[in-house]
Amino acid sequence: MVKGLYTAYTGMVNEQNRMDIMTNNLANASTVGYKKEGSTSQSFNDVLTVKIKDQSVGMRNVQKIGIKNPGVKIGENYTDYTQGSFRITDNTYDLALAGDGFFAIEFTNKAGETDTKYTRAGQFTLNKDGYLVTEEGDYVLDTQNRRIHLNTLLDSKITDDGTIYQNDQAVARIQVTDFEDYDYLEKYGETYYQPIEGAKTTTADAQVKSGYLEMANVQIVSEMVNLISITRAYESNQKVVQTIDGTLDVAANQIGKL
Repeated sequence: MVKGLYTAYTGMVNEQNRMDIMTNNLANASTVGYKKEGSTSQSFNDVLTVKIKDQSVGMRNVQKIGIKNPGVKIGENYTDYTQGSFRITDNTYDLALAGDGFFAIEFTNKAGETDTKYTRAGQFTLNKDGYLVTEEGDYVLDTQNRRIHLNTLLDSKITDDGTIYQNDQAVARIQVTDFEDYDYLEKYGETYYQPIEGAKTTTADAQVKSGYLEMANVQIVSEMVNLISITRAYESNQKVVQTIDGTLDVAANQIGKL
């Protein structure tokens, strides 16, 4: 009886985790460059149950009763790096990557520490000093890890390889970096990713598309269907808990009085 209570509880915890992830995906459905997340579920290891000190089989003998499983546990959360759809903006500094790769960004945290982050969100602009920056004001880097500085009085043209032209002259080339294994990337926030120990960079094959933005790869209808399914599974486990609780109440307060 208590085993069923615990199994239902672990199921509710697992569904709550899945629901948190799905709602976060829906909340970011319109976020430029956002990559949806998912989760996996795992079964607890099977446990062999035995009966000891049973006079019917001998006090010193151990009798095998069977196998039990405590239920389900939360597995790993993962990021789906599938490319999102493109939205046309006709803004020269709105950039989307067609293929695998990330823009390199010089990021400075609140402590004043600066390092390189990576993003698929290419909603860039020129600041008052002529530097190409993100919406948050972080600097976009070129292939030499330098800030990209442009003449604000001249029109720019950006080709598929990320080269920026002004007056028909190449003035900078946007850095696009890829990684051998995305398992060595972790989300940092603000659509940024940061490599962890073991990450290895590789040449990116992505093309830079000027005048486009890559939208989130969240399919709202699919996420809503998943959310409904999760809600029903949670409610089912909840009813199991209520049923077992009622049975235990009868056993303790009614049958126990006889």
